[in-house]
Amino acid sequence: MLKQRIITALILLPIALCGFFLLSGAGFALFIGFVVTLGAWEWARLAGFNAQPARVGYAALVAVLLFVLNLLPGLAPWVLGVAMIWWVAATYLVLTYPASSERWASVASKLVIGLLILLPAWQGLVLIKQWPLGNWLILAVMVLVWGADIGAYFSGKAFGKRKLAPKVSPGKSWEGVYGGLVASLMITLVVGLLRHWSASELLFGLLGAAVVVFISVVGDLTESMFKRQSGIKDSSNLLPGHGGVLDRIDSLTAAIPVFAVLLWAANWGAM
Repeated sequence: MLKQRIITALILLPIALCGFFLLSGAGFALFIGFVVTLGAWEWARLAGFNAQPARVGYAALVAVLLFVLNLLPGLAPWVLGVAMIWWVAATYLVLTYPASSERWASVASKLVIGLLILLPAWQGLVLIKQWPLGNWLILAVMVLVWGADIGAYFSGKAFGKRKLAPKVSPGKSWEGVYGGLVASLMITLVVGLLRHWSASELLFGLLGAAVVVFISVVGDLTESMFKRQSGIKDSSNLLPGHGGVLDRIDSLTAAIPVFAVLLWAANWGAM
């Protein structure tokens, strides 16, 4: 399994880096759209579609909606605004699971939720990419999430006692969340000092990083909740040793739109 994970990572990493940082404009939107469409194909299975035609049909619907969003960039504020509302609601659904499953148990509800997760993630990345520091900002949100994941892993292993959401993901602990938060805040602090942020900018940056980290945890738990409800371990086997696309981007689907909105609100996107 480890060898398989390493081989897959070595193949995908250069492709992902080139797609994220070398492409721009329509090419970038198409690249991210391809990843999101694969995620939609996987989500259809979580929603209850086992037949391939139905799963492909849902993925095609998402692809069409992405094309429409690309043609109508003025919809971006609405898409990201809806995402903010959704992730607040998702936090409640995760914290109250399994009782909350009554609210989203139908196939139709789960298909709509898939749109609320996938479309804003694409929209957030496309928006961030257009800003002068687009590549650095994309790298920033990824480093925040990855830093939180690494910090949570080691902190959870060493100190984890209090379960975060035992009915959703028994392996996660509050100590892991705190460790991930500290790691991401330290990264933000170093960046702020190197870029000579003012005291107010540094405070906003640290608060924003904390929000992004917490919502990334919700993104991870949300996919885990739907997989648990569906009795599925991995979203697919598209990535040998890693599961599916959604298993790799679940935290980012939540973090990216929130990160974009925070940057937008602070007018940092043009800096």
